[in-house]
Amino acid sequence: MRWWDLEPVLALEHALFPEDAWSPGMFWSELAHARGPQATRRYVVAEEEGEIVGYAGLAAAGGLADVQTIAVARGQWGTGLGSRLLTDLLQHATAFECDEVLLEVRVDNTRAQKLYERFGFEPIGFRRGYYQPGNVDALVMRLHVQGTETH
Repeated sequence: MRWWDLEPVLALEHALFPEDAWSPGMFWSELAHARGPQATRRYVVAEEEGEIVGYAGLAAAGGLADVQTIAVARGQWGTGLGSRLLTDLLQHATAFECDEVLLEVRVDNTRAQKLYERFGFEPIGFRRGYYQPGNVDALVMRLHVQGTETH
């Protein structure tokens, strides 16, 4: 993901997450840490026929990675795009020398939870009212990276 991708990424973000969409500043801040030898972020986009149909981001520090976001356009659901994006993030978690990957997922997003479970993520707790303004809880999930298989 580069700065010129932000307009279509933000459009997709608002379409998929209308209540708690990231702001442009949030994406800019993440991208500022995604380039160069001191990079601690990995952000990617998926395109089909020149149109962005998905994106994902990972933050890494001190042996721990956190999936910041994964989004797939509704028209791409069921195509395996989410799995490909997550695979990319997990490969980069290994490159960042992370032993564990954490993520938060809305408790009402069973589709995403099933994807994460297929990759070996396990629930470890909840964050009450994490997603605002809807006050929706987050399920926290963890994956030990060492010895995981690609899906």
